[in-house]
Amino acid sequence: MFNVVRSSNCLYSLRPATRTALQVRHSSTFTIWNPPKHAPREVPTPLVLCSASHWDLGTRNNLIPQSFASMLAEKGHTCIQVDFGPPGENEKCSSSQSLVGHLSEELKVNLRLSGNPFPPVIFARGFASLIAQTYISSHPAQGLFMISPPLSNASLFPSILPTPLEEFDYELKFPVAVMAHPAEMDQLRKYSRLGQNELVDLIEHDNLEGQDAFMKIEQWLDELGI
Repeated sequence: MFNVVRSSNCLYSLRPATRTALQVRHSSTFTIWNPPKHAPREVPTPLVLCSASHWDLGTRNNLIPQSFASMLAEKGHTCIQVDFGPPGENEKCSSSQSLVGHLSEELKVNLRLSGNPFPPVIFARGFASLIAQTYISSHPAQGLFMISPPLSNASLFPSILPTPLEEFDYELKFPVAVMAHPAEMDQLRKYSRLGQNELVDLIEHDNLEGQDAFMKIEQWLDELGI
């Protein structure tokens, strides 16, 4: 097992890993958790756990817990944990569309580098939900699970997004779930396309980082047959 570090000029270096994770760094951080040898099975479908702490700094617990990735790996899943960062100086994005498009492309490139050929199930929290939805609008996926997504793209301009971003209109051709605090879910049901779509599984929970939340994720994956 090796850590692979990717710099902005696309040079690569290898060094022995100190844990069961493969780290790929660019403007974002990508960590791959492979199932250990003692895992009860090895699931071919990769799970991608996306956060965007750079844009979610004003929120509490803005990352998908690392423990979720490690526990899922113990159960036989290959997990790719992502924390999206801002584009580099040579990759500045003047519009919101170019920003989410750039980060979606970065996700595509690093999924390819992971070496797993199967369409993923994507988990995304907060702002990363925009990147995940941009990705699945033009790339295959086996499912999308969002944690505390924004009510709408419009709700993020101008406080977070630099320019207005059109709302997503992709068809739900695969399982989609949203998990949020009860108060957040009330708002999602009132104002969000996702919260008003009967095809979306809505999961309320007070603690989105605890063992019960992890069990909800496991249950949803079981329902998908993954």
